[in-house]
Amino acid sequence: MPGDLEGIVRIAAEQNYSDVHLGVGEEPRFRCRGDIIRTGWPVTDAGTFSRWTEEVLSMSMLEGFRRKQEFDGSHAFPFVRVRINLMDSLRGLAMVLRLIPSRIASLDELGLPPVLRQLCIRPKGLVLVTGPTGSGKTTTLAAMVDWINRHMSRHILTIEDPLEFVHQSQQSLIRHREVGLNSRSFNAALRSALREDPDVILIGEIRDQETLATAIQANQTGHLVLGSMHTNSAVRTVERVLGMFPPSEQEAIRRGLSDSLLGIVAQGLIKTTDGKRTAFHDILINNDACRDYIQKGQLDAIEQIMERSGFEGMQTSNQALLRLAQEGRIDPADALAHSLKPAELKQALRGRQ
Repeated sequence: MPGDLEGIVRIAAEQNYSDVHLGVGEEPRFRCRGDIIRTGWPVTDAGTFSRWTEEVLSMSMLEGFRRKQEFDGSHAFPFVRVRINLMDSLRGLAMVLRLIPSRIASLDELGLPPVLRQLCIRPKGLVLVTGPTGSGKTTTLAAMVDWINRHMSRHILTIEDPLEFVHQSQQSLIRHREVGLNSRSFNAALRSALREDPDVILIGEIRDQETLATAIQANQTGHLVLGSMHTNSAVRTVERVLGMFPPSEQEAIRRGLSDSLLGIVAQGLIKTTDGKRTAFHDILINNDACRDYIQKGQLDAIEQIMERSGFEGMQTSNQALLRLAQEGRIDPADALAHSLKPAELKQALRGRQ
């Protein structure tokens, strides 16, 4: 077992593990393709854990953690960047490190739908990439920013907490801001961004009403805004956005969202038959029909539009899962387990046999 945290992270990087799990009173573990892997190493004591945290956190960060009992941040080792979450638990202190690849995968390498490129070239509007934790939202957004950076002449500003993928300016000019390090909050950084002449603004995560309202204002004033949310379908994302606002503001937010929204890409990850993982997507492109239903608050009809509008790049997650199962890339049982409407998917699978 390596004596320092850098050595542990190096092993994870060499083995292509996605996460490192460390905690007082527990043996270190890794995550590989969705599964937690035991190491068989000695149980971590408090002194060892303390030394590990001191490798990656400054004294001010540690003091902040002691006050709040939680910490989110990032650290750059010579060979890989990691996102860090430090927490207190019943057993003792614990830490999760998510490895962030130094090389940003392209849209093609990730096998992402072509409609994402069409969203990237739009001069203004709101694009939301959503999904549960660990579904690859950040990777997808990084690929979209990378495509813009390489193919378009834009000023790109990213606002993240913490900063994950680091881009180098190519055809575009790109600047990164980390909340807590370069700005006190998402909303403060976003309001400042409106005066910094950006063409594209990436918001690492839209967490509250104020940030969302400013994001909508930003694209209404001529900016392309990319953001992420923790929702697992396109329609539920619209519901979540509208639900952030009180009844007295519903008419205004429905109108603002319907005018600003370009598309929603809800993403999930599923194991493939060769032991790897692949993404599947629930995609809403805000055409005239969807815009009308959002304005009226009639969201139930939107999924039906998605099902029959593949020619516009739309699809439901069930359609994506069905296609992967038919191609033999995923097990039908896994498809059903990941479906938001398993009864409908089960019927579709039977009908195609």
